Amino acid sequence: MRQVFNPYLPLYEYIPDGEPRVFDGRVYIYGSHDFAGGEKYCMGDYVTWSAPVEDLTDWRYEGVIYKRTQDPSNADNRMDLWAPDVVKGADGRYYMYYCFSFNPEFGVAVSDSPAGPFSFYGHVKYPEDVMGGKELQENFPFDPGVLVDDDGRVFLYYGFSPAKPLPAPPLETFLEMGMSREEAQAQLQAIANTKFSDGAFVVELDKDMLTVKGEPHLMVPGEKIAVGTGYEGHGFFEASSMRKIGDKYYFIYSSSVSHELCYATSDYPDKEFTYGGVIISNGDIGYKGNVKPRAMMGNNHGSIIEINNKWYIFYHRQTHGTESSRQGCAEEIHVAEDGSIAQVELTSCGLNGGALAGKGTYSAAIACNLMCKENDKKIVYGQSLKDSQPYIFQKTAEKEEESEQYIANVFDGVVAGFKYFDCKDVKKICVEAKSYGNGKLLISLDSEDSAPAGEISFAKADDGFAWYETSVDIPDGIHGLFFSFIGDGKIDFKSFILE
Repeated sequence: MRQVFNPYLPLYEYIPDGEPRVFDGRVYIYGSHDFAGGEKYCMGDYVTWSAPVEDLTDWRYEGVIYKRTQDPSNADNRMDLWAPDVVKGADGRYYMYYCFSFNPEFGVAVSDSPAGPFSFYGHVKYPEDVMGGKELQENFPFDPGVLVDDDGRVFLYYGFSPAKPLPAPPLETFLEMGMSREEAQAQLQAIANTKFSDGAFVVELDKDMLTVKGEPHLMVPGEKIAVGTGYEGHGFFEASSMRKIGDKYYFIYSSSVSHELCYATSDYPDKEFTYGGVIISNGDIGYKGNVKPRAMMGNNHGSIIEINNKWYIFYHRQTHGTESSRQGCAEEIHVAEDGSIAQVELTSCGLNGGALAGKGTYSAAIACNLMCKENDKKIVYGQSLKDSQPYIFQKTAEKEEESEQYIANVFDGVVAGFKYFDCKDVKKICVEAKSYGNGKLLISLDSEDSAPAGEISFAKADDGFAWYETSVDIPDGIHGLFFSFIGDGKIDFKSFILE
């Protein structure tokens, strides 16, 4: 039986900032392109995957759709391609909007197919009679989201509004990009002089999909100006995305706390938006009152989409103990009759349409919860938590599809959770792990705090991964599985089998 997990793409693929779009009966995912163990965000060219709307287990690699060097502004390959969005224009062509790392302009590429390849089309600009015809540089062009409305009007949404001043990247970051010391210092100065936006901005585009009509204006406040409004505590930070459900407009964004995706609604595409709530947190913060991270928290970016009469939220998670190796995940959501969207929890089954089969072999890398006493705060860019937290790791092979993924650094107090499985007559659980010393792996149902249903002991160090097993008596039904490690040693956790 075919199934789909979280992450929904192969475990060797890293596409964060996912904008899901449905074109001609297929769902396409457009996003940035991280690498396993990457030292910074978005190190690759744009690639995309697609799946038929009626079978979300069948993802197909469409290849490289746009290269970093295709934009004349990055012909020397010094900048990284950050989060894109793709829409279908009135002319039937597909337009990709994107930006480069801290470069104050939006690029646009075009293709005759949603699967690409895309060709450079131009930079978003003002007409000659507005702002002197310059490129769009007001309020820091960043994370473009685009809406082609039912009446053909086109709106561009963007902004970057940190609640507090951000520390500048180290000089070495730009030197590693191939810049000279003088160029790197100039880039740092440009960042220092950049005026970040006060929130999310919107501007209408002309029919050419490139030229703005009038001047941009503030639509949703950032945290700095959200005090006393319905947005306080959840002000706009980044990751603009717009969707329309019936006659209502839904603005999806990453809030000031960064790990959550929120929404705001309006009867208009460019004004009078009201804060709606949190849809998802990649630490499960806020879900049913939870206050402690249930996974490594980092930045978040994604959107909602209707696929085959069901609605989903696409988001991303952190791996490799850093914030720069992110993978796309998705969860089903429900849009209530009053238009509200309740927060949903992180799961391992995501797009599967229900619980995973309670029999078979599963990679430990699909853990939706990965907890320890130390993961009490959000990771920040450039930081590594490999020494203090468990993390998803990839041992990369020459052929990407042969790479191995597992949970590394599982020490005393670490819990890996997997939700959910439709268990029927499960009597044994086998675990593939590499032991580094003494310890036990306790297997519990539905909560990490429940009494163990099984126990596996590790008494020595292994040369490599080995199989261990325990008898269990799991009641038939839908269950979450939680693997808790206790002891002086530690393990790397690769996979498990339900029998």
